[in-house]
Amino acid sequence: MSTEQSYGQRAMGRDMPKLAELTDTVLFGDMWERAELSKRDRSLVTVAALLALYRLEQLPFHLERALENGVSKDELTELITHLAFYAGWPAAASAASLLQAATRRG
Repeated sequence: MSTEQSYGQRAMGRDMPKLAELTDTVLFGDMWERAELSKRDRSLVTVAALLALYRLEQLPFHLERALENGVSKDELTELITHLAFYAGWPAAASAASLLQAATRRG
């Protein structure tokens, strides 16, 4: 039996077990596995939505996931630059800093 915790369990499992379960089973177990969009495309959409909504707390995880899903640093840089005009300069500048940090770690 594996003792490795899922993302939902690590992120919120102790305090919010139902939210952790839904994160693991519905969000990552169903939505992210649907064949109609690739994981790469889902990552682009998710990063764009998080940047536009200024959800900086969630962005580092999804920037790293995007890189793992085959989105290049150059593509993420272009996404951030493009969204600066639609989501605002502060959101794009913050996302750029988070992308720099993510690519330094990776």
